[in-house]
Amino acid sequence: MAKTTSPDKPGTARQRGVTMNDVAKHAGVSRTAVSFVLNNREDASISEETRVRIAEAVQALGYRPNAGARALASQRSDWYGIVTEIVTAPFAVDIIKGAQDQAWIDGRFLLIAPSDQGDAAGPNQGMEDAAVEKLLEQRVEGLLYAATHHRGVHVPRSAHEVPTVLVNCFDLDGKLPSIVPDERAGGRVAVERLLRAGHTNIGVINLDPRIPAAVGRLQGVREALADAGLELDPELVAAGYATADGGYDAACQILDRYPAKDRPTALFCLNDRMAMGAYDAIKERGLAIPGDIAVIGFDNQELISAYLRPKLTTVALPFEKMGALGVQTLAALTAGQPITANQQLVDCPLLERSSV
Repeated sequence: MAKTTSPDKPGTARQRGVTMNDVAKHAGVSRTAVSFVLNNREDASISEETRVRIAEAVQALGYRPNAGARALASQRSDWYGIVTEIVTAPFAVDIIKGAQDQAWIDGRFLLIAPSDQGDAAGPNQGMEDAAVEKLLEQRVEGLLYAATHHRGVHVPRSAHEVPTVLVNCFDLDGKLPSIVPDERAGGRVAVERLLRAGHTNIGVINLDPRIPAAVGRLQGVREALADAGLELDPELVAAGYATADGGYDAACQILDRYPAKDRPTALFCLNDRMAMGAYDAIKERGLAIPGDIAVIGFDNQELISAYLRPKLTTVALPFEKMGALGVQTLAALTAGQPITANQQLVDCPLLERSSV
């Protein structure tokens, strides 16, 4: 048998497998008294002196309650689960941070199950099912399902066994609540900034035109222009499909389509990677940013936006706020409280730098 050392001496190992019986024996009280104190039974008539002795015994022996047994007894575990593939995305990891910080404020903890969520058709459904099952086995009280980019998803059926909230994605079946960025408002705020700077001839480098971010942001562009009595010229829109190379090609198309006097004086790039490509296209033509052409991006991918020269003015995706709001919504659901909307939109703020 391995030798145990005294837990009272600094630097020595604590005993393992300490039970309530051990705590009761050390404190000179009954096991029932220990159980009542550790479970905060307010109806138990236990003196303060006895409570102190039990607390000291717990500390001395290094006793830890069995979380699984406690969850079974109380029907709550104080754990939320989060299923996500964003652990591999350097800028979207803020969803986890926002959720974790809010959970801590609420006295809850997060269990993270990484998953390759694939696309809306669910080609990795087996992996997702396994991730949800593992979290449910830990008796989590609710689930967050978070995605790297805004899209529709099919959630594993077993996720419906507990309250579940989607973050940065939405349920294609329309059953689960979701927290998503207000793409339309983000598009509006970008173009409104360009209009205030005096630009009326604005080119747009779009994402894949079919995805929710592209649809919403482009709608915001049109609304902002309409409010100013302008229309979006289809010839000033080109798809860059979210890559730097795509942004470069799209910027070349837009800039070379018109003679210099009719060329757009501003480009709104619907993500920062495309803006990085657009910078190259603009500079290759001997044009200055923002003197000749202003540029605004979207996402606030800081490894790009803060290090381009000039630094890129961009619209931020509110990842951290969405994560926090997801936990707040989950807390309301687990408490049996109604939620006001099945989908909550989160503002995308404009971050001023030097490109306008």
